[in-house]
Amino acid sequence: MSRRLFSTKSAKAPMRGNLLGMALAACVGAWLIGYFHFIYTLPAQPAQLDKAQGIVALTGGAARIVVAMQLLNADKGERLLISGVHAETSTEDLKKLVDDPGARFACCVDIDRAARNTVGNAIETARWAQRNGYTSLIVVTARYHMPRSLLELHHAMPGVALTPYPVLPTRTRAEDWWRSPAMAKVLASEYTKCLIARLRLIIAGWLDAREA
Repeated sequence: MSRRLFSTKSAKAPMRGNLLGMALAACVGAWLIGYFHFIYTLPAQPAQLDKAQGIVALTGGAARIVVAMQLLNADKGERLLISGVHAETSTEDLKKLVDDPGARFACCVDIDRAARNTVGNAIETARWAQRNGYTSLIVVTARYHMPRSLLELHHAMPGVALTPYPVLPTRTRAEDWWRSPAMAKVLASEYTKCLIARLRLIIAGWLDAREA
């Protein structure tokens, strides 16, 4: 009798280990499927870009500011917000980055230095859009950063139409991700951040619904 009892208890340990291993493998598999989907559904630059009321560039690379300024000079928006500018970066530093033949920077560019991350970008952009009465914006950021940016921006200002205009640096092209471990790591990090942001917003929405 004692042998049977001992033997039964011993059998449960490897069974629990197998279940844990299967659950872990399922999570990893789901993450990988989502990762590949994330990479191959990253938005491309639209062939035709309709005019919006405003343009917002989320900082993180000089190319984003240059592209956003080009859109402003092409009259794709009335004003441009550069969000998340570092405190040590002067207005003159920003002007040096862009071609501004018509002095549009002086009249039509606003600089946000308060935002420290993507959530902050969304909050400050929402405030800027509300101040200006804008209901449509063109969003300029890196291609890999666009999904999370749109997620946070839609949450911060659900009534504003957002048109993505991703910047496409060669080193982060989705089709070449497998050639560069560094690029694969950037994409993996951004995909994980996007999942966390989505989960955070789902939980926040659920809590708001419970309190209502």
